[in-house]
Amino acid sequence: MMDSKRDKDQDADCEKITPVLLKSRTGEFDLESILFLKLRGLGIIDLGCIGECLHLEKLDLSGNNITNVAPLASLRLLSVLCLSSNRISNLEPLRNCEGLQNLNLAGNIISSIENLQCLQLLRKLESIRLKDNTYNYTNPVCRNAAYRNIVLEMFPHIKVLDGERVVGRGSELYQLCKDIDETIKAGSYKNGQLVEHTDCKPWVEDNYWELKRSNNAIIEEAYKQFNDVLHECRLLNNRASHVISQTERSMSLKKQPKQYAI
Repeated sequence: MMDSKRDKDQDADCEKITPVLLKSRTGEFDLESILFLKLRGLGIIDLGCIGECLHLEKLDLSGNNITNVAPLASLRLLSVLCLSSNRISNLEPLRNCEGLQNLNLAGNIISSIENLQCLQLLRKLESIRLKDNTYNYTNPVCRNAAYRNIVLEMFPHIKVLDGERVVGRGSELYQLCKDIDETIKAGSYKNGQLVEHTDCKPWVEDNYWELKRSNNAIIEEAYKQFNDVLHECRLLNNRASHVISQTERSMSLKKQPKQYAI
């Protein structure tokens, strides 16, 4: 009991990744056998021996204090890497992670577009995240007004940027919804005040969304059978509740100490 508590305390704040830590988190004694690894919010500063996990495919190091990602350079099979909420500014070692497909860097201190150039060599990269509005994570580079367009020009093969699809199925719909939202917002305000349109009419009649019973005999029969099944379920539920309450009552009586009159 004391040992398990001590292990949890060590995991809660371990500055360096060690073989002992990796084995305790994964149960694997051979570091090369580790395929998936989650080391979130452990206060990690030094990546230590992480580079020995040569067959690692998915790695989550979010919420730590990492500044140097050099040990990740040997992880050529890595496909998903989450480094959000750290203190990373130099991405140069990641150029060697040739299998990388999904990269999350939101919440770091990447200051310029030039810091991203080393990632252009990653031909399999499909998703890059440098900001995350859900957690209010960002990078200084995102303040650049042309940031999005520049990144898309640098990485013409990516499909998702900051969680938004830019190509492929769903991208056109997403852009359409975004344009509609912006148009609505632009037309809803005048001199900074919300404009109320009292003459607006509903798109459909009041009863449009109500379910209507069909005259189709098959549907009517199915509707009747469904109600019959629902009724039987309610009866079974009532019986079960009755049996459970009786059982609980009898068990409580058995637990009561016997009293003898003198």
